[in-house]
Amino acid sequence: MAHDAHDTAKILVEALPYIQRYAGKTIVVKYGGNAMTEEKLQLGFARDIVLLKQIGINPVVVHGGGPQIGEMLNRLGKESRFIEGMRVTDAETMDVVEMVLGGLVNKQIVNMINQAGGRAVGLTGKDGHTIIAEKMAMKTKNVQGELEEVDLGHVGEVTKINSRFLRLLDEDRFIPVVAPIGVGLDGTTYNINADLVAGKIAEVLGAERLLLLTNIPGVLDKQGKLLTSLSQEDIRRLMDDGTIHGGMLPKLNCAIDAIRGGANNACIIDGRVEHALLLELLTDQGMGTIITR
Repeated sequence: MAHDAHDTAKILVEALPYIQRYAGKTIVVKYGGNAMTEEKLQLGFARDIVLLKQIGINPVVVHGGGPQIGEMLNRLGKESRFIEGMRVTDAETMDVVEMVLGGLVNKQIVNMINQAGGRAVGLTGKDGHTIIAEKMAMKTKNVQGELEEVDLGHVGEVTKINSRFLRLLDEDRFIPVVAPIGVGLDGTTYNINADLVAGKIAEVLGAERLLLLTNIPGVLDKQGKLLTSLSQEDIRRLMDDGTIHGGMLPKLNCAIDAIRGGANNACIIDGRVEHALLLELLTDQGMGTIITR
């Protein structure tokens, strides 16, 4: 028992300089993947978020919910359709997206954080005009190899984030939990990629760090080895030679945009690891891939 207590004390001492570094700073966390669907990881994530708030760090959580949306559509007998990884969202699908993301998933995360002792508040982009959006214009190659515009329906991109509203919540000791649903100036509701929303929020809040939880250890080289640190120039080079491809591309692009816009750095970490947030932020070893200025 004494040995365990001594180990605990050493861990707390190791965390002290990191607590001092991040105190009063904002951390934006994109929450998704296995971390969001496995009960043990869910509970650990909620406790981690509460702990960060308790030691003076201001976390903002942005969550996805693609599998939950797909499951609900399947139950309703509606087929999910994707174009280059983007969900085609007609008016009927948008109603389901809003119900699942803004209701079921958002409130589940809020409840978990509150049960762990936090003060979480669930939001969509409609609340306080948090996320102003417009219809996403997308082009894809047809069978002739020519670019043509495709209609994704109610899929949007962020034009503005109400940073003042989010800061007011932070200052009053609340933890914002944001569903990636935006609203147009004409009142149209839009489904938005959660990585993009997290990146934009990190940008406008000048976050100390943007953390993107994934189902892989981080950015890997062609031999499958973890790349622990990347500059923007490194990323461009790895994109050009094909090392970085597929679903990692939009994550890294939104991380770069966030850093260019005001965030200090971004990190892609493995959400399948219990207490991944604490390991990355409050230990010497860290984890995942950090993207720096």
